Amino acid sequence: MPTSTLFESTLTDRYQTTIPKVVREALGLGKGDRLKYSIDAGKVSIVRADMEEENDPVLEEFLDFLARDMKEHPKRIQAMDSHFARRITSLVQDVQADLDQPLEDDQ
Repeated sequence: MPTSTLFESTLTDRYQTTIPKVVREALGLGKGDRLKYSIDAGKVSIVRADMEEENDPVLEEFLDFLARDMKEHPKRIQAMDSHFARRITSLVQDVQADLDQPLEDDQ
């Protein structure tokens, strides 16, 4: 299903609506499932409440800061030069990490 496809529904007098079948199927919703809504710059996202990953509040704040800074100062964005990329690669070339493994308390 294309990501830009839009679906609509109608609000009742009691501000209720039926979630379109294609949306229910995409989210794997069934009767009694709960939803979470996220509003960002006038756009609303809906996810299953039990499917949303737990977010790190510090990381979320940092990512929000980056997004604001890029929006407010787009001319500051520049490509990483090849020397810097090689330096990063040299620093981590022998580092082994399992990104699926949870961190220990001392990490």
